[in-house]
Amino acid sequence: MADQILHLGDNGPPKYLAALKTVPIAGLPACVPASLTFARNAEIVDEGRTTAYTAGQNYLVLLTLVPIVGANLYACTYRNKLRRHFELPEQPCGPCGDCCVHHLCCFCALCQEHRELKNRHMDPVGGWRKAYETIMNPNGAAPIPEPGMARK
Repeated sequence: MADQILHLGDNGPPKYLAALKTVPIAGLPACVPASLTFARNAEIVDEGRTTAYTAGQNYLVLLTLVPIVGANLYACTYRNKLRRHFELPEQPCGPCGDCCVHHLCCFCALCQEHRELKNRHMDPVGGWRKAYETIMNPNGAAPIPEPGMARK
């Protein structure tokens, strides 16, 4: 086994290293650590009213004081806000869907939220200010006004 780690040889990487290529990239932000991903998502969903630092701190405190249940209840409220903001359907669990999803697989729920925000050009990694700038000016550059009052 040590030979496989140190020397890959002509056959390519060992099977257990090749298996890492199948890990979905969308899942990586939520795996390490979940509180950071939640915090970034929460800042965007709250439109900057709650900072990522405050949301992450609240998540970690709840995770510490009321293991799993507290943090998941807190996170599912933001999932519900995200759904209402973008008018997304409640699937598959009906009225308790947000809490069920966070309790059954909080990593999957955080990945879905992260991906939804990213697909709507509000990348949580950049924070609310950057997301707001992207929304207000999607081309990335400020428009350059023509000088004077001339008409064409």
